[in-house]
Amino acid sequence: MTNATTATRATLRKLFDAAVAAAHPAGRLAAHLPAPPKGRIILLGAGKAAGSMIAAAEAHYLDTLGLAPARIAGLGVARQGYGCATRVVPVIEAGHPVPDQAGVDATAKILDLAKSAGPDDLVLALLSGGGSANWIAPAGALTLAEKQAITRALLRSGAVIGEINCVRKHLSRIKGGRLAALAAPARLVSLAISDVPRDEPSAIASGPTVPDPTTLADAKAIVAKYRIDLPASARALLDDPGMETPKPGDPAFANASFAIVARPADSLAAAAEAARAAGYEPVSLGADVEGEAREVAAAHAAMARKLAAEGRRAAILSGGELTVTIAGKGRGGPNQEYALALALALDGAEGIAAIAGDTDGTDGGGGAATDPAGAFVDETTLARARATGFDARAMLADNDSTGIFEGLGDLLQPGPTLTNVNDLRVIVIDPPGRR
Repeated sequence: MTNATTATRATLRKLFDAAVAAAHPAGRLAAHLPAPPKGRIILLGAGKAAGSMIAAAEAHYLDTLGLAPARIAGLGVARQGYGCATRVVPVIEAGHPVPDQAGVDATAKILDLAKSAGPDDLVLALLSGGGSANWIAPAGALTLAEKQAITRALLRSGAVIGEINCVRKHLSRIKGGRLAALAAPARLVSLAISDVPRDEPSAIASGPTVPDPTTLADAKAIVAKYRIDLPASARALLDDPGMETPKPGDPAFANASFAIVARPADSLAAAAEAARAAGYEPVSLGADVEGEAREVAAAHAAMARKLAAEGRRAAILSGGELTVTIAGKGRGGPNQEYALALALALDGAEGIAAIAGDTDGTDGGGGAATDPAGAFVDETTLARARATGFDARAMLADNDSTGIFEGLGDLLQPGPTLTNVNDLRVIVIDPPGRR
């Protein structure tokens, strides 16, 4: 790579890091924490930020307010590799995106902690993306193996996250508002880091503490739409009226509140400000972009070419979560697939480079903490791929974006960020005459 390309990549990484920093619990949570109750504070954490949210809450209550450790209880469940040091409340690592037995065992303890809460206690639910897989409590006769198979089928189908969560809610003993019913009569306060479009509370970690707007009929329609082959145990749950989730006005939510402490728009704004400081005109497409990764990439490439033709030194920024309908046998994730499709659509266009990454630090992958978060592309990507013997178009068809970017040394690998406000994509345009 040229010196200019290396410098551009460093700038792109700075924009990604700015987005992550704007969403970290250490700087976002304390202002939202409620006053201590007469009784215990029961911290229940779920998702990729569970450990860092619990650590921030402990620092507030133990250090800032001087509470005795005996006043605090609870448990956090985070993705494998996303635990962090805490002082009172343990954090267990569990499978994601496919749940595992560690998640089942930990969720059983979460349910017991919620049930133990009395009227003088405060149940503080600290929710973040990944909580749907980490808090796993299959209902009825549904087994973990069956729930894993359903999750894999939904992930491969091209269903958007809201659709996946709708099905999950109606097969669970904790999702879709069911935790709120268990915590009553204690006061329940939910604080969330949003990783979903439009910051819909019922979609974050599958909404365990808020009313659920989706229905059993919705779940069955999604299963039919994507032709998901359900086991008999799951079909029985979706046919059982008793498995309908609690709706607005249910007494379970009478003493409950919900607030978002960090959202994708916050991180997108931070990245835009960093882009402006680096001399680029921010062009924001918003924090809620959805769609098939390769189709969105083609549209963004066309926009980048237009800005380049106009001679504008600009940065196209977008958030949201893209989907991939898997037809091949390769390795990848939505951000890497977007990046590869973008490189193909740009076809070496001069002065255009990009980063696409998930702010949680992982994009697709097999569930390891070392999985990549996304990838970089620039005007040399396709030429270097050809020189290395890669057929970029064939690898995209095989959904093998990890394979090509790994071979080129172009993976984004920040490691676990301990937060999660969804994806960040930035395309920077440096017209040749303005470099």
